[in-house]
Amino acid sequence: MKIQQLLRKQHVIAIAFLAPSLLGFALFYLFPFIQGVGYSFMDSTTDGSFVGLNNYEELLASDSFRKASVNTMLFTGVSVPLIIGVSLLLALLLNQNVFFRKWLRTAYVLPLVVPVASIIMIWQVLFDWNGAVNSWIQGIGLERIDWMKSEWARGVLSVAYLWKNVGYNIILFLAGLQSIPKDYYETADLEGAGPFRKLSTITLVYLTPTMCFVVLMSIINSFKIFRETYLIAGDYPHDSIYMIQHYMNNMFFSLDVQKLTAAATLMVGCILIIVMGMLTLERRFRQFME
Repeated sequence: MKIQQLLRKQHVIAIAFLAPSLLGFALFYLFPFIQGVGYSFMDSTTDGSFVGLNNYEELLASDSFRKASVNTMLFTGVSVPLIIGVSLLLALLLNQNVFFRKWLRTAYVLPLVVPVASIIMIWQVLFDWNGAVNSWIQGIGLERIDWMKSEWARGVLSVAYLWKNVGYNIILFLAGLQSIPKDYYETADLEGAGPFRKLSTITLVYLTPTMCFVVLMSIINSFKIFRETYLIAGDYPHDSIYMIQHYMNNMFFSLDVQKLTAAATLMVGCILIIVMGMLTLERRFRQFME
């Protein structure tokens, strides 16, 4: 009986601590999103009537939305696997006793604490028409490149995304690597397993839950690249980096709330499908390991 009372008391204390955050989340995120979903089925935000899927049909017929969707999928499809590979490789390197490990740890932590505005200033200095990169290119006898107004813009954005987010992924991978019991590797050494076999049968297997979380966070962070893109290229960037967030931002300024909310609903729906898929994969893996 005392145990039940203690648990009940702890639940009350936990709810009391969580209540302000839950209230703020509901007030500023959940309720506005639910209201926005309702607007996506209306023809007006004031005294509007229900129009079904008309707003979604107009949205999918929009060339701007299709272009933004394709660019977003291309950026995520290229940048996420790239950052996963780079961060995992660096995490494996930092998990070893290399002589420059302390310098690398400092290097990957720095982007996490640098403000976005400062990052943009650095990239503008590097990739401006009169920037450092073009000066180096011109110095070796090649023509300058208008980086942010050509097809190279997507590559510049991918590099900025990697530089900004790779440190966070490395921290997660290092935590996962250090949680793997060393006994497994010692047993593999006794059985004569090589580095590649230990990597494929021990490291990657036991990193699966961490990998799922890192992939999920990397996908979510790829949708946040709009901040950097907007600050570098403005409202209407080159076609190759015109993202869904640009489309929604332009719909907001034109007060087209119906298309804005419909686009936001579709984007959230896609993210939820990805999240549910990753969580299902992780749950099945845990059941398999048990």
